[in-house]
Amino acid sequence: MNLMKKFLGFQSISTFIRNKSYIKIVEVGPRDGLQNEPVNIPTAVKIELVDRLSETGLNTIEVTSFVSPKWVPQMADNSEVFTGISKKKSITYPVLVPNLKGLDAAFKVGAKEIAVFLSASESFSKKNINCTIRESIANIESVISKALEYKLKVRGYVSCVVGCPYEGFIKPAAVSQVTEALLLFGCYEISLGDTIGVGTKTTMENMLHDVLSVTTPNRLAIHCHDTYGQALVNIYTALERGIAVVDSSVAGLGGCPYAKGATGNVATEDLVYMLHGLGAETGVDLKKLIQTGRYISDFLKRPPVSKVNNALHSRI
Repeated sequence: MNLMKKFLGFQSISTFIRNKSYIKIVEVGPRDGLQNEPVNIPTAVKIELVDRLSETGLNTIEVTSFVSPKWVPQMADNSEVFTGISKKKSITYPVLVPNLKGLDAAFKVGAKEIAVFLSASESFSKKNINCTIRESIANIESVISKALEYKLKVRGYVSCVVGCPYEGFIKPAAVSQVTEALLLFGCYEISLGDTIGVGTKTTMENMLHDVLSVTTPNRLAIHCHDTYGQALVNIYTALERGIAVVDSSVAGLGGCPYAKGATGNVATEDLVYMLHGLGAETGVDLKKLIQTGRYISDFLKRPPVSKVNNALHSRI
């Protein structure tokens, strides 16, 4: 078993925490969390959400996406939200852009970091952005190239890394191919997304083993939706591989407009509780985070998806 773990690149969590105790959390609630909400969320509420998150100790908060309001109406106020938030020098506020038009709009309002995305699934790519993986790679290369000319940092997302709502299981080699392309183009980090939350420890291990043949853990992040309740298990699996960046969404907000039935990203409160329990440092004040999750959940008139929020809210 020890030889197998060595071959697969595993390390014990205690060893990992001892060697690298700080785990970076990328909060995606204001963008990935809200984009699929059916009710219109006022700009002021979105700004308040980001400002509250900025007080929790998080150092990266994805604010919005510069996409066409025809496709994602919830993000139509992207410029107003980005310019309206109270930015802290210690916090990075990335935005998602799908194309050159979105990039130019983001640059115009002062964005310093963008995120771009590709899919490991051919069918999902066609449904999501109406082009093949090959075509989307060519498009994204031009976006990244121009972003680097603007001296912006670029983070890459790969969606459907273990499963697709249209194709089912995704081969790990497909994920590695897209990841390698994004790194080659100039992304500083790639976030591997289980978009529909179907991953299990075994499928996550197999995918990561393949991806780590083309890059190193310090160039990767993990992004797990919790549709089947496996997000924390899958994140733990990524930690075993040395990946120290995790995406999450306050109160468990989210879903995907092109993946029917997919629920939100892992709740930031649940992630922080687990990481602190492992002895990791996050810099996040769990009490403030719970209060922030409660703020947006109260507006949406439903309880947080986060189990930790629901368990601890009455005690704070």
